[in-house]
Amino acid sequence: MTALLEWRNVPNILTIGRIVLVCPVVMSIYFEHFRQALVLFLVAGISDGIDGYLARRFNWKSRFGSIADPLADKLLLVSSYLAITLADLVECWLALIVLGRDVVILVGAIVYHFWIGRYQIIPSILGKFCTLCQMIYVLIVVMYAARWPMPEVAVHYGQWLVVIVTLVSGLSYVWVWGRKAMAAGSGA
Repeated sequence: MTALLEWRNVPNILTIGRIVLVCPVVMSIYFEHFRQALVLFLVAGISDGIDGYLARRFNWKSRFGSIADPLADKLLLVSSYLAITLADLVECWLALIVLGRDVVILVGAIVYHFWIGRYQIIPSILGKFCTLCQMIYVLIVVMYAARWPMPEVAVHYGQWLVVIVTLVSGLSYVWVWGRKAMAAGSGA
């Protein structure tokens, strides 16, 4: 138990905390407790930034963290997009685009791993920006639903920003990893 409480494990503990927050965030959105959802999602989003900062700043990186952190992000985001869709806050096609990108990346990673070689999970700058845009958009939508001061135009144009960044980021992953797969397949 004492090994878990070492400072170097703080990023992993924050990641686990973010995973634990997924269900309360989703349930809060679904049952239209938007202020509660906003606070919980904000805590989860801030924990993502803090765990990444600590891991990089103090070199508290781990294999667990390199896998669990991006999975925690995806779990939080995909679940939140499904929740805001089920709560009729956004159109279904937006959640499908967010989910579709992640499915394509996941399937590509699995195929790469089994046919080419080990897949190292290294999010690109564009991928990180995509995650940030998607998180901010969930906050915007939930703030708007909670009747906090949020112009409707932010909801509208934020949606299109998420669509563009999500599609470009997804295509970027396909392009980069497709080229790596072709290079590995040709022996180059």
